[in-house]
Amino acid sequence: MVGAIAYATRMDVKFDIAAHHSRRRGGHGETIGIRYVCHGDDWAEMAIDYDERLVMTPANGVLASGAIISLIDSASGLSIVTKIGEFRPLATLDLRIDYMRAAVPGRTVTARGTCYRITRSVAFVRCEAHDGDPTDLIAHASGSFLFTSGA
Repeated sequence: MVGAIAYATRMDVKFDIAAHHSRRRGGHGETIGIRYVCHGDDWAEMAIDYDERLVMTPANGVLASGAIISLIDSASGLSIVTKIGEFRPLATLDLRIDYMRAAVPGRTVTARGTCYRITRSVAFVRCEAHDGDPTDLIAHASGSFLFTSGA
């Protein structure tokens, strides 16, 4: 289900993740330019376009790792939302990121998070980030997220 509707698990109503995400205003993600790309039943893709304001060292033009970490965290969290079909408050418990290489200056970075397990209070995800070729990763991540409100 790419860019379409996810169905709420505890309600008999349609919940449109893409529309909800496009209405969000403010916050860290919007400030640095993280945007929704698409999603499926248990995954979500988000991207951040190259922006010189986010460059770590102007001499080499490489995006700061903080921007990529935020992108991975956001895509991971949204993958949980797609799996459960509704927005619930989450807190990142653990996010381990293995960097393979620097992002190529000028390219958009895309992260695809996949939620592979949910318990009553914790969700588990994997995420991969690339700058154009999904087989040539910038980073791979695994994480766990805590639901901060009741089920």
